Amino acid sequence: MQKMLVEGGNLLKGKVRVSGAKNSAVALLPAAILADSNVTIEGLPEISDVYTLGDLLEEIGGKVEWDGQKVDIDPEHMISMPLPNGKVKKLRASYYFMGAMLGKFNQAVIGLPGGCHLGPRPIDQHIKGFEALGAVVTNEQGAIYIRAKELTGARIYLDVSSVGATINIMLAAVKAKGKTVIENAAKEPEIIDVATLLTNMGAKIKGVGTDVIRIEGVSSLHGCTHTIIPDRIEAGTYAIAAAAAGSEVVIDNVISQHLESVLAKLREMGVTVEESDEQLLIAPRGPLKSVDIKTLVYPGFPTDLQQPFTTLLTKAVNTGVVTDTIYSARLKHIDELRRMNALIKVEGGSAIVSGPVQLEGARVKASDLRAGASLIVAGLMANGITEITGLEHIDRGYEKITDKLINLGANVWREEMSEHEVDQFQNS
Repeated sequence: MQKMLVEGGNLLKGKVRVSGAKNSAVALLPAAILADSNVTIEGLPEISDVYTLGDLLEEIGGKVEWDGQKVDIDPEHMISMPLPNGKVKKLRASYYFMGAMLGKFNQAVIGLPGGCHLGPRPIDQHIKGFEALGAVVTNEQGAIYIRAKELTGARIYLDVSSVGATINIMLAAVKAKGKTVIENAAKEPEIIDVATLLTNMGAKIKGVGTDVIRIEGVSSLHGCTHTIIPDRIEAGTYAIAAAAAGSEVVIDNVISQHLESVLAKLREMGVTVEESDEQLLIAPRGPLKSVDIKTLVYPGFPTDLQQPFTTLLTKAVNTGVVTDTIYSARLKHIDELRRMNALIKVEGGSAIVSGPVQLEGARVKASDLRAGASLIVAGLMANGITEITGLEHIDRGYEKITDKLINLGANVWREEMSEHEVDQFQNS
């Protein structure tokens, strides 16, 4: 096991290139199951979640060939094999195998998904959609069994505007008989990305990006080549890091429209933000002013950037209130930031951040992916050296983050943990 060490006080400057979108990749790979011939996906991030999904595709008989950020998937010999345990439990997005395998084989057996522990994240809306399409869903010995004689299009209203449910129902419906209408659908860019892949495969989908998606089922889907969109969460993380500990940072390969809510808050704090073709320039100018943020479904402020932004607020003048309406339990990073001298108190589902304070290096633990990002930002801001454990979370979502930060001028490196440190980590 490794730990990351971050020495604060080194200004970030230069250019960083954003990788392909993690939250697209984890749905695009299972979507390839639906094709009858070879699917090529380009621009994938080189992260552990992507490779785990590739392994799962191979487990059900797919032929998967990697070439850096490109993958070729041959689904010809895939079978409807149960995936009750093992790698399924490593990441939450394994639930996309439910919709894809149901759409392909009219059945699926998938273990309950894993991933970051962010409080209750039920899949009831996914199941509601599958049942509306004609499937019978049961929970047997910790696995979800989904069976259908035939899938038939239906009108499905989502009680919660869920990204996962919207994509999963879309995957199941593209080969169902007749028309499916998903109402109160989520609008995230990653959903549009998945729909673009499916459309290139021959699916008939309209209304993606609005709250009503219409799908006309087709009998078969063919292979295609697809290039993934840039990762807006990674781009936002580097924008926040640049505001916290940068002079001038250019973020390359970014769709700025996907980050409007975040960029608006940075400008409100007094950060210079300049947008150009597929690039952002982030430059803090003078003292930062505190702001309040509330996470909302897209196009609102993304929950995945709440934790890094909370860290940034420790540098701002006055008090900011952070409220996460998506995952109320997504505040585990607060205790770690307090170890670093942050003045934050939690009241109900909100964190109240007082500043400015000078963060101090400490030994801290990443409890989940975006908490890890928040601690890296804190380490860049802090006096001295910050030791971060729990890197397996960070590596699930950020490609080559150590190298990218070094290229921006950060002093950050990894070291193997001693046996004593591993024992302490596992027992904490």
